[in-house]
Amino acid sequence: MGLRVRDSSALLALAVALACCSVAVVAYDPLDPNGNITIKWDVISWTPDGYVAMVTMSNYQMYRHIMAPGWTLGWSWAKKEVIWSIVGAQATEQGDCSKFKGGIPHCCKRTPAVVDLLPGVPYNQQIANCCKAGVVSAYGQDPAGSVSAFQVSVGLAGTTNKTVKLPRNFTLMGPGLGYTCGPAAVVPSTVYWTPDHRRRTQALMTWTVTCTYSQQLASRYPSCCVSFSSFYNSTIVPCARCACGCGGHGGHAGPGGCIEGDSKRALSAGVNTPRKDGQALLQCTPHMCPIRVHWHVKLNYKDYWRAKIAITNYNYRMNYTQWTLVAQHPNLDNVTEVFSFQYKPLQPYGSINDTGMFYGLKFYNDFLMEAGPFGNVQSEVLMRKDARTFTFSMGWAFPRKIYFNGDECKMPPPDSYPYLPNAAPVVASQLVLSAAASAFLLLLLLVA
Repeated sequence: MGLRVRDSSALLALAVALACCSVAVVAYDPLDPNGNITIKWDVISWTPDGYVAMVTMSNYQMYRHIMAPGWTLGWSWAKKEVIWSIVGAQATEQGDCSKFKGGIPHCCKRTPAVVDLLPGVPYNQQIANCCKAGVVSAYGQDPAGSVSAFQVSVGLAGTTNKTVKLPRNFTLMGPGLGYTCGPAAVVPSTVYWTPDHRRRTQALMTWTVTCTYSQQLASRYPSCCVSFSSFYNSTIVPCARCACGCGGHGGHAGPGGCIEGDSKRALSAGVNTPRKDGQALLQCTPHMCPIRVHWHVKLNYKDYWRAKIAITNYNYRMNYTQWTLVAQHPNLDNVTEVFSFQYKPLQPYGSINDTGMFYGLKFYNDFLMEAGPFGNVQSEVLMRKDARTFTFSMGWAFPRKIYFNGDECKMPPPDSYPYLPNAAPVVASQLVLSAAASAFLLLLLLVA
């Protein structure tokens, strides 16, 4: 019995260790191994009862951005700190400030939640990289737009590097679930240069927080699916049934079900109005996904081949701005031309160039509209053949992975890909041979 108990304890310890490891690995993206959101606090001055800090949020994710309604940043104070004032953002709640007899703080909650300001606020409420409604671009798509910032004045806090206590339990909604933030850590102070680059200053104190994204934490089901077709096979491989969950089972359709695309309800007022909780309203499809990506092998040339990519939005309540599509395909290292989309190769592992990011052209198709006649964007990709590795057989012409807006899409089963036929029909082969013989005889007659 003692041996069994020891074995059970060992198995339990091993299970706990594996669980911990699995939790740590959940947020790892193999196509963007260094992707994260880093939140940096720079103490730029001391006040009589605290400090003034510049908070900068930098999105280092290559293809995942924060869409409207934007980010929400929260934390827990280590002591009894309050926010006296804030520029470039605002706390969602003031909290109980009844103990203050003079000036009233901006926020007295022990666990404040801060959101970005909307564009167009007065200049005295703005600061650099603020006021974008919480929308933050992906670093690989728009490095200049991948930063958001605000300035906060904290009271009832320490007034030296040794007495300041770092905030704890950081949370980031971007705009929904999915991000997990680590603890704050003191780092070397940030260095600033004057505009003429002749003087260098530095923050009085700096700490950073790193947040990573996990698709499993964001949703039980995928948010997109992929379908395939090709010129050499009449089979169209659709998205799997209920690939993103079906209505009534925790899927995106919600308690209101879905809308048939040809019904009058799809044209009624209020259908395209977003909800505060982000609940989707989908067009009825077998897969019940908000987004479908279709990859079609279109043409085959001697030295090149062409694929068509179409993205369709089935969500009546969502417009996708600054959307991104990431594909992993072995022939993306020979991309010759991309029509109607922007293209950027991603090389997360140095010399391996099999991953690329597609996104829309500004003011042309970077805005994917809600479900309906205009709810789609499409482009074509021309790639050079590599004689050493190129083949259309065994599904080679189709991507290995597809991501939309940073979330991995549900792929069809590998055994269902449109393969090349094993051989031409005998009758067709005989017709080709007879036609060739006739042409040869005609040529001989003409020469004679």
